[in-house]
Amino acid sequence: MKRIRTSKPVGLPRFIYALIVCAPLVATLGVGSAMAADKNAKVTLVYEHALPNVPGKSIKGLLVEYGPGGSSPAHTHPKSAFIYATVLEGAIRSSVNDGPVVTYRTGQSFSEMPGDLHSVSENASKTEPAKLLAVFVVDTDEKELTTPIEK
Repeated sequence: MKRIRTSKPVGLPRFIYALIVCAPLVATLGVGSAMAADKNAKVTLVYEHALPNVPGKSIKGLLVEYGPGGSSPAHTHPKSAFIYATVLEGAIRSSVNDGPVVTYRTGQSFSEMPGDLHSVSENASKTEPAKLLAVFVVDTDEKELTTPIEK
């Protein structure tokens, strides 16, 4: 078999490659920008899928990572959002609708109803990291999943 040499590189043009590489980063900007105001908090969209049997609704998974002492500012979620959260690592202190602050440990879960105010969301430890997975059932067209509360 004879090799054919070309002067042009074979493969994707550079701008398409850049889009592929940068798309996951851009996808998380709207999700984490409002919630991750603390330098010790990171929010990443890890899953998104339209619900085939519920037109107009999607499921979105957010990984929330708090460094030692990390927290998120008080916030709300879209009026269409139902949230189920599970602590994956460490312990998370949480308060919804100005209720009591509850500490959830690895494996424990809690939920937030549409329209709830999440007034406290923080790592319970000053020395160890904490992670939680927040699963949203939300209107598909919702892009901003958190809105900080102005004090």
